[in-house]
Amino acid sequence: MFSSAMMNRIGTRPLMQVLVLFVAISPAFSKTNLQTVVVPVANMYAGPSDKTAVVSQAIYGSNVTLLVARGEWSRIQTEDRYKGWVPSRHIRIVLSGNGYGTSGPTVQVASLFANIYSETDITKHKPVITVPFETRLEVATEESDPKSPGNNAAVPEGWMHVRLPGRTNAWIQSGDVASDQKPLSIPESIELAKRFVGFPYLWGGTSSFGFDCSGFTQMLIRARGTVMPRDADKQAAWSGVTVVDRKDLQAGDLLFFGSSAKDITHTGYYIGDGQFIHDTTNGHPVVQISKLEDQPWTRLLVACRRVKGPGHEGH
Repeated sequence: MFSSAMMNRIGTRPLMQVLVLFVAISPAFSKTNLQTVVVPVANMYAGPSDKTAVVSQAIYGSNVTLLVARGEWSRIQTEDRYKGWVPSRHIRIVLSGNGYGTSGPTVQVASLFANIYSETDITKHKPVITVPFETRLEVATEESDPKSPGNNAAVPEGWMHVRLPGRTNAWIQSGDVASDQKPLSIPESIELAKRFVGFPYLWGGTSSFGFDCSGFTQMLIRARGTVMPRDADKQAAWSGVTVVDRKDLQAGDLLFFGSSAKDITHTGYYIGDGQFIHDTTNGHPVVQISKLEDQPWTRLLVACRRVKGPGHEGH
């Protein structure tokens, strides 16, 4: 099971330490190569170096598939089938089950970001971690943690006990999370989009810590219950959308911009009355609302699409 070189590194350590070391360095120990992100936002790079381009991100608690392990770097694939390299320390192996937050009660961060604490007094210590919007968290139960307050125990008002991916427990303010996240209607998705107006643009960003244009529209469609491809050109070509003429645009449609339909470089979310919301580097690089009739947008609009509905997976 161990190579001679590995045995030389292990030496005479106790068996338990040997097994822990093996689990830490061998992704093959996990049958499914499933990993969980353990940092607020993990940058995904084009190559195994932070000197390469950021191509996307994965947020705290999300489950990813390990494709390649190369020392300090690992190549992963996210739920939307996007691939990239992350520092190996930013993910943790899933030894059993179908991943973090896939069984038992969960909550999802509904605030634009939320602090998680080791106790219910926010004045004693700094947050354990600050996580972005959409982060899914396991609710701590008596089964998962014998020290968790039971159904008959008094939980401090305004707080919820959660179990983190690292198998530790912590507290989050209940006003920051929602326990019954249902797909949003189009009007609700527009209201969600407007909450991010003024947030800075971030190349490769897919979280409330910073979106790029396609990461922003992908989040809005995901909030409606559909996983859409990551990149703007892939979104326009996706089987989950239908072609729409500009004159037939409706709120919730997707707009694509570029030099031609074969060279799409930007996307936005139509909100009605000739306006759209988007995360752009044009002028002031933030999420903003623009008029479709204004330049350069009216000249650069090359495609309009309407999402067919829930049930379509990005590919």
